[in-house]
Amino acid sequence: MQKRRYVGDAAFYKTALTVAMPIMAQNLITNLVNMLDNLMVGSLGTEPMSGVSIVNQLIFVFNLAIFGSMSGTGIFTAQYYGREDNEGIRYTLRFKLVSALLIFAVALTLLLLFPDQLIGLYLHGAEEAGDLTETLGCGRRYLSVMLFGLLPFALTQVFSDTMRETGDTVTPMAAGFAAVVINCGLNYLLIFGKCGFPALDVQGAAIATVTSRAAELFILLACMLLRKKKYPYLKGAFRSLYVPAACMAAFLRKGAPLFLNELLWSAGMSTLSAAYSLHGLTVVAASNISATVFNLFSIACMSMGVAIGIIVGKLLGANRHEEAVETARKLILFSELLGVGVGLLMFFGGSAVPLLYKTDPASKDLAAYFIRVDGVIMPAIAFANAAYFTLRSGGKTVVTFLFDSVFMWAVSVPAAFAMTLLFKSEIHTVFAVVQALDLLKCVVGFIMLKTRVWVRTIV
Repeated sequence: MQKRRYVGDAAFYKTALTVAMPIMAQNLITNLVNMLDNLMVGSLGTEPMSGVSIVNQLIFVFNLAIFGSMSGTGIFTAQYYGREDNEGIRYTLRFKLVSALLIFAVALTLLLLFPDQLIGLYLHGAEEAGDLTETLGCGRRYLSVMLFGLLPFALTQVFSDTMRETGDTVTPMAAGFAAVVINCGLNYLLIFGKCGFPALDVQGAAIATVTSRAAELFILLACMLLRKKKYPYLKGAFRSLYVPAACMAAFLRKGAPLFLNELLWSAGMSTLSAAYSLHGLTVVAASNISATVFNLFSIACMSMGVAIGIIVGKLLGANRHEEAVETARKLILFSELLGVGVGLLMFFGGSAVPLLYKTDPASKDLAAYFIRVDGVIMPAIAFANAAYFTLRSGGKTVVTFLFDSVFMWAVSVPAAFAMTLLFKSEIHTVFAVVQALDLLKCVVGFIMLKTRVWVRTIV
C-alpha cells in the first residue's frame, strides 16, 4: 500500500512520458546542437568562445524574462484547458503576446545603448589569461547580429508554450527540431566559410541562430493556420487584444511574481558568472563549457519539471485535487531517480567532454571539475526543480519567488562574492560551496510540498 503512494503503474508513467518525452526530445536536440555550436565557436579560440559566452549570458536574462512572463499566465492556460474553456485560453494568449512585446522593447533598448558596458562586466583578470580587448570585440560583433533574433524568440515562446499547456507537445518539438538542424548546418557553413559561403566566425554563429529562430516561428504559425481545428482557442483570438479586467488582474497577481522570479533568477545566474569571472578569463571559458554540458545532461530532470506543471495543473483545474497530490508525489520521486542517474553519468562521463574543445588546458581542467561538482549536486537540483513546478501549478507564485530568486540573491550571490573578495578563496572552493547551497532549497521545497498550500483551483 505504501509503495503505491509513491510508485505508479505502467499506464501512469506512459501518460506522464507522453507529455514529457516530446519536451525532452526537443530539449535534447537543442542542447546537442548547442554543444556542437559551442565546439565550433570554441575551435576559433578562447577569446571568441568567451565573447560569445558572455553575450549569451546577457541574452539568457532576456530569455528567462520571456519564460517568466509566459509561466505565470501559463498556469491559467493549463487550468482553463482542464475546464475546456477556450475563451479563457484566448485571454491568456493575448496577455502573453503583449507581455512578450513589452519585454522585447526593454531588452532591445538596453542592449543597443549599453553593449560594451554590459559585456565588460565579465572581463577581468590578467592579459596573459586571454586577450580581454579581443574578447570584447568578439562579443560586440556577436551581439550586433543576435539582436535580430530577440523578437522571433519571444513570439515563438508565446505560441509554443500555449501549445504545450493545451496538450500539444509534438508540434513545438518538431518546429524546434527543424530549427536546430538549420542552426547546425548554417553554423558549419558560416563560421568556417564552407561550400562557397564567407567565413564569418562569431557573426556567422549569430546569423545561424537568428535564422533558425525565425524558421521555428514560421513553422509554428504555419502549423496553427493549417490545423485550426486542433487549436479551437485560436478562433477570434487576435481580432482584438481585449482581456477582461478581472482576468488581467488575476494574471498579473499570479504572473508578476513568476516574471520577477525568472528575471531576478537569470540576472542572479549572470551575476554569479560575473563573480566567477573575477578569477580570470579562464573561468569564463570553463563556465561556458560546463554550463553547456550541464544543460545537455540535465534535460530529463528539467523536462520532467515542466511535465509535472502541465499534468498537475490540468488536474487542479478540473478540481481533481487528491489525484493531483498523488500524481505529484509519484512524479517527484520519478524525477529524483532521474536526477541520481543523470548525476552519476555527469560525474563519471561528463568530465571527458571538455577534451573535445580546442581551448587552453587550464580551461579544460577547470570545466571538468565544474562538471563533476554538478554531477554530485544533480539529485538536489532535480528535486528542487520538481518542487518548484509543483508549487507553481497551484498558483503559489509568491512562494516560488521566495524559493528561487530570493534564495539566489540572499544566499548564492553574496556567498560567491564574499568568498572571492573577502576570503580570497580559489574558484574550486567558491563553485563547490555555491552549488552545495542548493541543498537548502530542497529542505524548503519539501516543507512547502507537505503543507499542501499549492493544492487549489485558481480559475
